[in-house]
Amino acid sequence: MKRVPENLLVFSHLRWDFVFQRPQHLLTRFSSEFNVYFLEEPIYDISENGASYLSISKRSDKLWVLVPHLPQGIDKKESIKIQKETLKTFLAKKQLSDFIFWYYTPMALEFSGDYNPDITIYDCMDELSAFKFAPPEIIHLEKELLTRADVVFTGGQSLYEAKKHQHQNIHPFPSSIDKSHFGKARKMLKQPDDQKHIKGTKFGYYGVIDERFDYKLIRDAATLRPDWQFVLIGPVVKIDPEILPKNKNIHYLGGKSYDELPTYLSAWDVALIPFLLNESTRFISPTKTPEYLSAGKPVISTPIRDVVNPYGKKNLVSIVNDAEEFIGAAEVALSGVKEEWLTNVDLFLSKRSWDQTARDMMELIRKAIGRKVSVPLSA
Repeated sequence: MKRVPENLLVFSHLRWDFVFQRPQHLLTRFSSEFNVYFLEEPIYDISENGASYLSISKRSDKLWVLVPHLPQGIDKKESIKIQKETLKTFLAKKQLSDFIFWYYTPMALEFSGDYNPDITIYDCMDELSAFKFAPPEIIHLEKELLTRADVVFTGGQSLYEAKKHQHQNIHPFPSSIDKSHFGKARKMLKQPDDQKHIKGTKFGYYGVIDERFDYKLIRDAATLRPDWQFVLIGPVVKIDPEILPKNKNIHYLGGKSYDELPTYLSAWDVALIPFLLNESTRFISPTKTPEYLSAGKPVISTPIRDVVNPYGKKNLVSIVNDAEEFIGAAEVALSGVKEEWLTNVDLFLSKRSWDQTARDMMELIRKAIGRKVSVPLSA
């Protein structure tokens, strides 16, 4: 078997410091196996005549975040050219055979496609082509990435079903959990200042508030039950904040760090997954589902496919279609957490952890490396 490369170069459309989610969970664990270099999309913050540069910040013993800083106002062609030069400089004097390229976005092929690393991995965590403002070229770039990848992971079962015929070595890895982190919320923790003043029954959500978020469901439920409090945590992106409901019992607390989430979650009576059913949510597998359950909180969700199956079918999560159904499910949830339900939750979650997901992925990476055959230069 070939030696496992020492370096993992990750091409991401997500910022490391935006929301702590799948990439951060996996890559912090992979940093025990590799030197992990997390390359973000550029920031255009340099004056027109300024020189581009690559900022590198060390986040742990073997994990670095890389951010290209480019001039403002340049066109896409020039941006790609500079990113190619930046990558070339970063890889100079490094052995490409000692690198794994790990892609979260096919768009990175526009500047990295000239390289042939030892192993290429595509962790397809979302159907990015369905997201708001997705560039049209992402579709054909994903097809190219699928031809290059040695192994493909998907962020959920439904995404796997949609992609499984496009690659011979593709595997589903739904969202997992850090049980010890969220399990702390099973006991009431000291409340943060911006939540402790919110009195009464609390329904909570954390995550990005964007085009996937069903703000009308929250508005209607909050209107029907003004005595219930709705706590919404997360940044507002890709939508106009003015369209969000302004009911007095809806509280927008902004983004919070991963470490803070259990403190907020501990005081909630019911946790929410209020996503619209549209192209951008067709294949999502919300990480918050097992996290909420790990905290021992009843969960109400709209009928997202990867929540309905398995969580809804196993009666671990209540599935609702509108505000009236939401009210009914909420009243049942507020009647008290059932011991049998909690036992079933713990049994289901006992087989899920980010540690296990990382180990299973690592095994597939080792197998992919073992299948690589060196081709003579004269061939």
